Amino acid sequence: MSIADKIKGNPKLKALVHRMLIPKGEARPRLWVKLFLNRFIHKRGAGATIRSRTRIDVVPFNQFVLGSKSVIEDFSTVNNGVGDVIIGSNTLIGMGNVLIGPISIGNNVIFAQNVVASGLNHEYQDINTPILQQNVTTKQITIGDDCWIAANAVITAGVTIGKHCVIAAGAVVTKDIPPYTVAAGNPAKPIKQYDEELKEWVRSDRLVKFKPKDI
Repeated sequence: MSIADKIKGNPKLKALVHRMLIPKGEARPRLWVKLFLNRFIHKRGAGATIRSRTRIDVVPFNQFVLGSKSVIEDFSTVNNGVGDVIIGSNTLIGMGNVLIGPISIGNNVIFAQNVVASGLNHEYQDINTPILQQNVTTKQITIGDDCWIAANAVITAGVTIGKHCVIAAGAVVTKDIPPYTVAAGNPAKPIKQYDEELKEWVRSDRLVKFKPKDI
């Protein structure tokens, strides 16, 4: 049995290790974790850049991967406390973004300003308990290669966005978006898709048959 399995299998030991990594009631790891431990565990590709005014709240028990030549701009927050955060190569995470795992972002992706993508939700079913004290749930977010997520978009837990999609500014994505699709609105819906036969982007209501590609 590995050390990680032993820790996970012992609730008291797990709580102790968690307290050593993260102060009680906070999401940000302790300074020693950020300065010393994470750099030996998390992967950063050649030429990858994290700007100085970002909040990288990553812990060693979940993955944080930043691909080669990718950039996380100032005032963004990245948190892998409840799930892995995987960012591909040559991808831009713009200013003021919030990424909460579990989330996987492909290669050559653009996240514009103030995008929120969170794989975490709070339970609220028990009306006699404050929501803050109830459990959280997580569902994987997946963003395919070559996508553009425009400013102020929100991507909710469990959503998959296919390859080469455009998510319009201010859109709230609550359901999966097929590859080669432009989506807009709240909730976001397809407004254009790429027609392989016509070799052009057409309005969704004009598309006779859409043949989705692999994400």
